[in-house]
Amino acid sequence: MRRSRLPYACLSALLVLGGWTATGTGQATADDSPTKAPAKASPAPASEGLLQAMRRDLGLSKEQAEKRLAAERTATALVPKARKAAGSAYGGSWFDARSERLTVGVTEDASPATVRRVEATGAAVRTVEHTARELDRAKARIDRLDAPSGVSSWHVDPAAGTVVVNVVRGERADNDVRDFVSRARAAGPVTVRTVASAPTTFAAGTVGGDPYYTGNVRCSIGFSVHGGFITAGHCGGVGQQVRGWDGSYIGNFQGSSFPDNDYAWVNVGSGWWTVPVVLGWGTVPDQLVRGSAEAPVGASICRSGSTTRWHCGRVLAKNETVNYAQGAVHQMTKTSVCAEGGDSGGSFISGDQAQGVTSGGWGNCSSGGETWFQPVNEILGRYGLTLHTA
Repeated sequence: MRRSRLPYACLSALLVLGGWTATGTGQATADDSPTKAPAKASPAPASEGLLQAMRRDLGLSKEQAEKRLAAERTATALVPKARKAAGSAYGGSWFDARSERLTVGVTEDASPATVRRVEATGAAVRTVEHTARELDRAKARIDRLDAPSGVSSWHVDPAAGTVVVNVVRGERADNDVRDFVSRARAAGPVTVRTVASAPTTFAAGTVGGDPYYTGNVRCSIGFSVHGGFITAGHCGGVGQQVRGWDGSYIGNFQGSSFPDNDYAWVNVGSGWWTVPVVLGWGTVPDQLVRGSAEAPVGASICRSGSTTRWHCGRVLAKNETVNYAQGAVHQMTKTSVCAEGGDSGGSFISGDQAQGVTSGGWGNCSSGGETWFQPVNEILGRYGLTLHTA
């Protein structure tokens, strides 16, 4: 990895490419089911920089941020146990920031024994109308519909027990939008919500920073894998050459998918190497990556990118279909984290656990917005890659 110009190069050097690590924004794709077992979350204390970022972006004190991170680690570990305990009555799960506990939905027909098994895991229980399987099937039927540009995205909201269809403000009266919503309602329980604007990808023209380049497009590196790094698919096609922040040759896109998915991987050579680090940009210390345990809805999450650097927020939804101008991308995770052009492909991380690569969104880091990422375990499974961990 060629890099020497940053004052924190000693840690950056742990990263794949010279400054690439967790920076970036790109579109992310999500695979249906991860094929690699996520590593256990480490109880290592959070850095001062991370706590400061959570204070800035989430409005938490240092003590509140430390308590939140500990509770989220516990909740993340509980998800598979609680889902198994709920069995066929499982209605989804999410992290409740107020109680700082994992909440699990179970249907009304769940037996008392089932409820007790779920509670025994340490999760809170809430009665819901629909199972997670029913909601997922409804969303899958909506995925088969052609969506007009006035429809931003749609996802399952387990807490509300519905599939949420997001419509761009001012477009709800459009005939094509109304027709789509009507057909979506026929697919299952649907709630329509309004969003500020349509989503866009976060690739950008060539500018300075610590990015990687394909032609005149700048994106950000996501996570190191053995043999290369993963990033967003909309940043480049198979065979395209990739250059680093210093203009030197890194490698080529070995796999890429967009739309439908938004993920890719690039091989690394010519003096570059991989390391399990996400760049903190001096805002926070560079973050070691120790696994890829999936954080639940409601958990805090942070993003590193070559344009806006380090920002934090919350996981808002999973398995969301995002309707970009280039086509729909499926199984994305939505967050309240901001991003801007050039952040595409960059890292989303929760504690020391890799979550995904930046895809796109709306808004910016001055006025706020929402950003989607492609879950990392899906990308690893799709290409048979192994995450480089500390």
